[in-house]
Amino acid sequence: MSPTSYLTAPPRDATYEISEGVRKRQRSVRCGAVSVAVIDIGTNTTRLLVAEIEAGKIVELERRTTITSLGQGVDATGRLAQEAMDRVADAIAVYREVIDRLGAERVVALATSAMRESENGPEFRDFLKARFGIDARTISGDEEARLTFLGATSERNDERESVVIDIGGGSTEYVVGVPGHDPEFHVSTQMGSVRHTERFLLSDPPRHEELERLTAAVRETVPDVSAAQGLAVAGTATSLAAIDGAAEVHGYRLPLATCERIGAMLAAQPVEERRHVRGLHPDRAPTIVAGAVILTESIRSFGLREIEVSARDILHGAAL
Repeated sequence: MSPTSYLTAPPRDATYEISEGVRKRQRSVRCGAVSVAVIDIGTNTTRLLVAEIEAGKIVELERRTTITSLGQGVDATGRLAQEAMDRVADAIAVYREVIDRLGAERVVALATSAMRESENGPEFRDFLKARFGIDARTISGDEEARLTFLGATSERNDERESVVIDIGGGSTEYVVGVPGHDPEFHVSTQMGSVRHTERFLLSDPPRHEELERLTAAVRETVPDVSAAQGLAVAGTATSLAAIDGAAEVHGYRLPLATCERIGAMLAAQPVEERRHVRGLHPDRAPTIVAGAVILTESIRSFGLREIEVSARDILHGAAL
């Protein structure tokens, strides 16, 4: 790999989202428990979970999210942008320190849509391994869907058929099944908050016709399946719950009408105004409108009246 800024530049300050209810503890692992760290290198965020696993139960020790926008421009150029790789490298430098401090016995790193589709993704993975000892495995959309379903449903005592919706920056996964069993249906679509912002929402704030084209594209992409209930994971769903005033996003129920209302409010504002919306991380402001449309139209397409927000996702599935 030719010399690049992410090889030489010192880590910059980063802004983190710390999940609700996560207790940060520096202590030895309980007897019989295994400590594991999972890094998810996504299209919009780079995330870390450090947890103890015992008898199939997950106890979170630390969880962090950094909005790194690795998928910036990938849909148009087919390559990871230099500044995007720099942001991910900065985040992983911090995560490596956290992992070492907490003494994780096993480290799992996953890379999803942006790495899958970029020409220079393999080079960047090689760099992360050489620099940080992090061996990121690029997983397929099918594997991403399976791990997301496992994480979202692993501790649910519910025999109803469920659809898990995972809206990422570059892809959205839909998985249908009964908690505690293998999924009956899953699909990974090339529909995401970053990708569809870059494809459809070119004005700030977006014009009515842009929103109509986005909505039509989403409706054409959502699979024609049914389920008794829905779970939504990842940043779009948790952000809408926080905007709606949720004290705890995990388990919060978002009615379809609420998603429509919040989405319309966000779409009417330019990005700079969105950055100040209570409950929304400022760095999610550029892509939250596309994410909200994807979530709203998914709920509508499945014939659901509401969606339950889950803070458990692919991080937990990979930890197990």
